[in-house]
Amino acid sequence: MSLFRKKSLNSLLQQAADSEKGLKRTLTAWSLIALGIGAIIGAGLFVRTAAAAGGHAGSAVTVSFIIAAVGCAFAGLCYAEFASMIPIAGSAYTYAYTTMGELIAWIIGWALVLEYALGAATVSIAWSEYLNKLFDNRIPYEWCHSPFSKEVVDGVTHHGIMNAPALFILLVLSLLLIRGTQQSAWVNAVIVFIKVAIVLIFIAVGWQFINGANHHPYFIPADQPPVQLKDGTLYSYQDTFRHGWGGVLRGAAIVFFAFIGFDAVSTAAQEAKNPKRDMPIGILGSLVICTILYILFSWVLTGVAPFTEFMLSGREASVANAIDLHMPGYHWLATAVTVAILAGFSSVILVMLLGQSRVFYSMSNDGLLPGAFSQLHSKFRTPFKSNWMLFLFVGAIATLLPGDITGDLTSIGTLFAFVVVCIGVWIMRIKQPNIQRPFRVPALPIVAILGVLVCGAMIVSLDSTTQLTAFAWMVIGLVIYFGYSRSRSKHKHDDDIIPTASDFEKR
Repeated sequence: MSLFRKKSLNSLLQQAADSEKGLKRTLTAWSLIALGIGAIIGAGLFVRTAAAAGGHAGSAVTVSFIIAAVGCAFAGLCYAEFASMIPIAGSAYTYAYTTMGELIAWIIGWALVLEYALGAATVSIAWSEYLNKLFDNRIPYEWCHSPFSKEVVDGVTHHGIMNAPALFILLVLSLLLIRGTQQSAWVNAVIVFIKVAIVLIFIAVGWQFINGANHHPYFIPADQPPVQLKDGTLYSYQDTFRHGWGGVLRGAAIVFFAFIGFDAVSTAAQEAKNPKRDMPIGILGSLVICTILYILFSWVLTGVAPFTEFMLSGREASVANAIDLHMPGYHWLATAVTVAILAGFSSVILVMLLGQSRVFYSMSNDGLLPGAFSQLHSKFRTPFKSNWMLFLFVGAIATLLPGDITGDLTSIGTLFAFVVVCIGVWIMRIKQPNIQRPFRVPALPIVAILGVLVCGAMIVSLDSTTQLTAFAWMVIGLVIYFGYSRSRSKHKHDDDIIPTASDFEKR
């Protein structure tokens, strides 16, 4: 059996047309845009911005966002062409199966676990930090941090035991997803309105408190003095990727986590009412809106507080902390930001869990994962067993690992998926140029090549520990594929048949 057997487009279109047995089509273009914004504006903006600025890019984190956005724009155009042409749950996994074959599809599907499952875990960890901030740090350190975290207070070292609040929010949102996609979309739309309003208020009010000295020097200089962290260790900026343009590139890889929401939209393609029109609008619309907000937000945040402060105080709750320290009279805004962030993080987790369950749904339908992952609830028609298993898996990660580790792994999984999608859309254009494409990537292959180069550069800039951990994850995935999935594939005899125009009309 070939390792590169492809899933035929005919079978994909038939699967998409089966609205009675498959996922329910309830999402409009505006629902998809809100879904994208719900995933995009969250930990990336409120947590990873401060992490990238404090440790690598300084005030030039705004440039990091621009670099990350450019890479996302190239990949987003490729996602939009695929999503309008192949309106099936599964995102990059499904696209790779159609263009490059089963082995590559499996690798991508396995990498998407790093993106969605670890993404949900990362944001739930940040959710816990902000909840503690809201309660003035009344939650004991031991019960809101992982066993690998520690803090020295007044000479006393506190070690984490487990992150209980993170587990709680994952349970609540998993139950909501089991209840139904449309209900989840309604909740997400309300949350999106609230958190975008708070972001705009912070930009408008914070602009008055920008200290020009905090933006000079704009890039972290090579001779920047080290910073002593709260655990007593020294953080040096001498590394190539902790100052100058190297720091900006590493910062782009870190804040890239902030953009994973737009491709999560593509995982809901099978639940869109008019996917060939609405998917490009949802993907590109949410990306453009959030990029503008990101650049403005990071400019204000690094102007209000010096970048080194983000390494010393606040950490995950750096935004609220900056307001309390540098915007006198606006403690109410810090509280409002904290509440909005909690709501915003909830919507991010919601979309990440939705995306992961839909990827597993597609992989299970193809026989690469056990049938439980694609079993739908008799009433709600949602993959409820997959949601429960994800809760256990993501909950274990969120309670036991710190957010910086999970965040960087999420970024590398996302970047890898983007690279494959850019290559895949180019391959599809060459091999099957006559297929109907409701949306076409302009200037192909230039856009695809630039997407690969920009995303590849950000992968290289990530630290070696993250790269090695991701590699180990891929090795585990290959063992599962050759030991279980390959022999159980439902597409052993698929032919890559080019569909007719009438096949597309069935959608």
